[in-house]
Amino acid sequence: MYFDPIQNLLNPLFSIRNWFIIAGSLTAVVLMVSLLNLLAIRGVRGIVVFAEELGGIANDVLHLSPRRIWALTRLTFTEAYRRKALAVFVVFGLLFMFAGWFMGDTKEIKPDQVKVYISFVLTAISWLTLPVVLILCCFGIPEDIRLRSIHTVVTKPARRIEIVLGRMIGISMIGIVVLVGMASVGYIWIVRQIPAESQGLLTCRVPVYGGMRFLDRNGEEGAGLNVGDIWGFRGYIEGATKARAQWKFWQFNESMLDAEGNLNLENSFSAFRSYKGDMTRSLFYDIKLFNIDTNLSYTTDPQPVNEFRSKLDKINRKVTVDGTQRDIIKDFVSKDGCLYVEVACIDREQYIGMARPDLFVRMPDRPFYVGFFKAVFGIGLTVLLVSMIGVAASTMVKGPIATILTFVIYILSGKSAHGFMDAIVMGQVEGGGFLESLYRLVMQIGPSQELPANPAFSVVKFIDWMLNNFLWLCTHTIPRLQYFNMPEFVANGFDVPWNTSLLPSLLVTSAFIVPCVMLGYFALRIRELESK
Repeated sequence: MYFDPIQNLLNPLFSIRNWFIIAGSLTAVVLMVSLLNLLAIRGVRGIVVFAEELGGIANDVLHLSPRRIWALTRLTFTEAYRRKALAVFVVFGLLFMFAGWFMGDTKEIKPDQVKVYISFVLTAISWLTLPVVLILCCFGIPEDIRLRSIHTVVTKPARRIEIVLGRMIGISMIGIVVLVGMASVGYIWIVRQIPAESQGLLTCRVPVYGGMRFLDRNGEEGAGLNVGDIWGFRGYIEGATKARAQWKFWQFNESMLDAEGNLNLENSFSAFRSYKGDMTRSLFYDIKLFNIDTNLSYTTDPQPVNEFRSKLDKINRKVTVDGTQRDIIKDFVSKDGCLYVEVACIDREQYIGMARPDLFVRMPDRPFYVGFFKAVFGIGLTVLLVSMIGVAASTMVKGPIATILTFVIYILSGKSAHGFMDAIVMGQVEGGGFLESLYRLVMQIGPSQELPANPAFSVVKFIDWMLNNFLWLCTHTIPRLQYFNMPEFVANGFDVPWNTSLLPSLLVTSAFIVPCVMLGYFALRIRELESK
């Protein structure tokens, strides 16, 4: 299994820029919706009311009372406890009481079985925690309004922004308590399920990825060969030719070596045989380290391809080249601090497939619990995000509608939905925009066929352009939960990266705090609390 970090997120400044885009887009949407709502209710005077509300929120923020917020937080926690929210621990306990029966034999543990254990625990934690938080945050304020118990609060000196903050913090605390309890039990269960002799399978590898390029059979830069695989992720190099795959690792230094001074290169190459021959014989490759400044190179002995598992190649820091001992750091790292690695296929008329993340430098491993609790932290950020959106939605509509709305936003936050929206925004979907696609569907015109010359199509394209701009705003308004998918890293034995997962998740979550609080505040200020 490999992980290919999103390149444009390797720079933390890109994530910070995204934070400003998300926070600015959400704030603009909240202000625009609030203004339109006031204009619909009060006409032109709604502009004056809107300005007064902006002044009111500034005044309330300046006079926030931590003591009142904490009191409302404790009240929320107590109400959730009385509603048996913590009973989810019973379901969680039942799952773990009988889970071992269905997880296979624990006497002989295999890597895939460890992956199943970790995925089961983290998935169970996520699926049991999020529904509880979703119900609590979406039904809390509507139930208070329906039962009129909220009047006991609003008649006190508590401000409405403090009510929103108290609800969000209280429900988030409930989710965190449930999450920490489940995570602790789950971690102990995983460790106990795996025998002592197989504990080494609980790994937390730290990969360092580099850039990659292919050289064709003539030694010129090109693309990898396509051997007919439907999944065109990997390119293939031909054996016994000048075809190569080259990697460039930036900022290479001694910290990337292990404690014994070895350079660990882990790969997940695939093999393609143009003739079968002896199927028990592996295909072979070699690895060459070279310095582009001095043309100094070192080639390892031929190594067999592990076709179905990852393989670790250890290269000692001190290597011998032409009878002279060389140091990898001093002699093979270029002036710009980069290490260049080249892989060649040795077997004639055979092919080895590889992609950029199929070869990486494996830094010293971290303890398993580090990666595990990083993944739990990612689930906690998801809980916090859902609670904020749910509380904000519950201030506008009733509980069932707020639940559906929050759940739909959660679904649209997934990788598949965002990928489809991004493809539409960037014009990668054939057939044009919404109206143009609808016209092609009705008139049975293929996506590659030109539309007939007609001035009306200019209007259609303009409307589609406006809709695409609105969709662009939606893609930056709806959170991207693909960054929060940290359990997949841990289940496959990798550490959760900071730049490509933890940092974007933290920034996305923080970007929703102010807009959700503002939306909940405006909704409670505008709506009639007497309504049921």
